[in-house]
Amino acid sequence: MRTVLRRPDFRLLFGGLLASMTAESILLLALAIWVKDLTGSNGLAGGTIFAVVAPMTLAPVIGWFVDRYPRRRFFVAANVVTAALLTPLFTVADAGDVWVVYLVAALYGLSSITLGAALSGLIRELVPVELLAEANGVLQTVRQGMRLIGPLAGAALYAALGGWALAGIGMVGFLTAAVVVSALPTPQQAPSTTRLRWPAELGAGLRHLVGEPALRRALLGYGLGSLVMGFSESLIFAYVDQGLNRDAAFVGVLVTVQGVGGLLGGLCSPALVRRLGEVGTLAAGVAFFSPAALVLSYPDLRLAFAAVLLAGVSLPLTMVGLHTLIQRRTPPTLVGRVAAATQAVVSGPQALSIGAGALLVGFLDYRMLFALVGMATLAAGSYLWRGRHLSAPPGANPLTPPTRPTGPRVPAPRRPVEDAEGPVSTGTHRRPPA
Repeated sequence: MRTVLRRPDFRLLFGGLLASMTAESILLLALAIWVKDLTGSNGLAGGTIFAVVAPMTLAPVIGWFVDRYPRRRFFVAANVVTAALLTPLFTVADAGDVWVVYLVAALYGLSSITLGAALSGLIRELVPVELLAEANGVLQTVRQGMRLIGPLAGAALYAALGGWALAGIGMVGFLTAAVVVSALPTPQQAPSTTRLRWPAELGAGLRHLVGEPALRRALLGYGLGSLVMGFSESLIFAYVDQGLNRDAAFVGVLVTVQGVGGLLGGLCSPALVRRLGEVGTLAAGVAFFSPAALVLSYPDLRLAFAAVLLAGVSLPLTMVGLHTLIQRRTPPTLVGRVAAATQAVVSGPQALSIGAGALLVGFLDYRMLFALVGMATLAAGSYLWRGRHLSAPPGANPLTPPTRPTGPRVPAPRRPVEDAEGPVSTGTHRRPPA
């Protein structure tokens, strides 16, 4: 990772992202806590998370919009707009204003998709192909580190200063990111002048995902794993309550251990991409979730720490493998649409699985559900592993058949024939007459 951090342009981008990721990490949980404070309802507080996820349905339109403009200018403008979107929070006073929090949460979710799509294209422009895994690994490591401290810091700041001050801190983070990234000296690539009819352009990202073999397998395998991985969001509470006989607050301890695993996974992910390729790294990330879930089907505190640590390692491996694959296998003019479509395809199954897990844990034993998650993620990881040859590691020979010549076949020259008097030559050099 030191190699990519030596690049001045990436260091500048990294500094801006550090400010915006700090704002993101403290806002999400704080908005839900704010709704809980205003209404006293756990259901309404959970609705805040749904409001953030709901705009995923607009991902194709967002990706098309992102791809129409130069990456840096668009990314800067998106951060400024995100800061402005937080200003309605200053009007929230009582339970009657909860709709304002929901509106801001939905707009914030829309902004998150936009920033993610623009960032994927910006990294592709700034960083050489051979350093993409390192760049994504650095960002995932920081993101996982933020998961350790961000939500707790956001909750503490909310308790100490209130929701309005928290909104102000978030605005400062996004505006700082805009100012820092605007100083990038790297010239931006001009957007493509080739325009299709808008319905075709909207679906171009999804068509590329379906048509590119490595991306298609990655999305199918990870999507299958996501259908059950979200169960753990609800199962972990049943595990702590029924299995470990501890208060729900102990989940926070396990989340902290999971964050440590995320740091380890982020640090190791570039080396794993170099060794296994992007699809192989994605397969390892999904497969690592399998033993973690299987271990959690047996309640034991020591095993619990090992399991959540392994689950933490799996997340950055999947993200780095998937993002690097998208950036390497997608034309620059399509990166925004493909990144946004991928986010929608992955987030949809995750949202369904979170809801299904909350429903199933009410009438099925959590141990049986964890065993189901373990077997399903093992199957998804195996499916991905069998396709690892589709994205060979840098420097390796991809397992593809040799290309056949397209022109007419030229016969090999015939070997000279020797007679009793000596060799007979061919071509223009003839034997002199006897």
